[in-house]
Amino acid sequence: MQESSKIKVGISIGDLNGIGLEVILKSFEDSRMMDFCTPVVFASGKTVSAYKKAIGVDTNFHGIRDTSEIRHGKLNVFNVWKDEPEIQFGESTKTGGSYALKSLEAAVSALQNNEVDVLVTAPINKATIQSDEFKFPGHTDYLAERFKGESLMFMVSGPLRVGLMTDHVPVKDVASRITTKLIRSKIDKMETSLKMDFGILRPKIAVLGINPHSGDNGVIGKEDDEILKPAINELSDAGKLIMGPFAADSFFGGQGYKNYDAILAAYHDQGLIPFKTLSFGKGVNFTAGLSVVRTSPDHGTAFEIAGQGTADEGSFKEAVFTAIAIYRKRKEYLEIASNPLKPQKVKRKAVR
Repeated sequence: MQESSKIKVGISIGDLNGIGLEVILKSFEDSRMMDFCTPVVFASGKTVSAYKKAIGVDTNFHGIRDTSEIRHGKLNVFNVWKDEPEIQFGESTKTGGSYALKSLEAAVSALQNNEVDVLVTAPINKATIQSDEFKFPGHTDYLAERFKGESLMFMVSGPLRVGLMTDHVPVKDVASRITTKLIRSKIDKMETSLKMDFGILRPKIAVLGINPHSGDNGVIGKEDDEILKPAINELSDAGKLIMGPFAADSFFGGQGYKNYDAILAAYHDQGLIPFKTLSFGKGVNFTAGLSVVRTSPDHGTAFEIAGQGTADEGSFKEAVFTAIAIYRKRKEYLEIASNPLKPQKVKRKAVR
């Protein structure tokens, strides 16, 4: 692959006291990763060096102060800050959250300015990152605000793809948040992403019920009959391959998920518990519905093992590979969509 064609992957480090920098450094310890992309970590050389020493990895990096200095074949570290914040492994601190935000904001700005091609985010602590600049339940909502789009939290692992109708919402508020408008919007985002980002021309989507047993005909809640079913029927009548609602408790155990290109879950744990059970360590969180590509590993800050050098970088590597694959697939899709083949008139020979 030519150096100039390599995709530049912008990387935010997540919480300073978690395993974010560890999985980043371990991922690029293998120089063969540079054959697939050009990584740019938004942090500081001093912080990365301190982290390397603490966890005992020997990943080489190239420090830069401007994106014009990015070098292919190197792990580039963009110096966002000059000071040396204290790293307190496993501790939930405002310092850890504030530097996670500094890294994220710098990476997002580079993405907005086309200085990097995709964004891969290491895990944040949703409590310590809160500030006047960040008042969101997570990356997904923050990025939707920054890029002025309607996002869909889409968990991906090979052919298993699970999207969320509601993501970081308290369980007590789930039913009231789900409306016909929301269902249409999330299914539209999912179908568009499956076509544009995964190359599936006629996506087949399963929708999980809100209540146990999808409400049992109103015995255990009426939302499935009154909101979900009419919306699904309407979309199905319009020619979309949308089916459900399915009882969530047996859908994955009965292997039903294998018959669909994606599953839309009603709320966070309904979708993520089976997803992580089936794919933990290989799963990727992809933010669909935006004009940019962002992925992240399927785990959190893992404070309980931070600083011990035992974190598994598998999911982070998958996040990098998935971002690259989606970027290429989307670029190909948009090029084809903007230059469709024009119908040609066939010249007929005169019959004598």
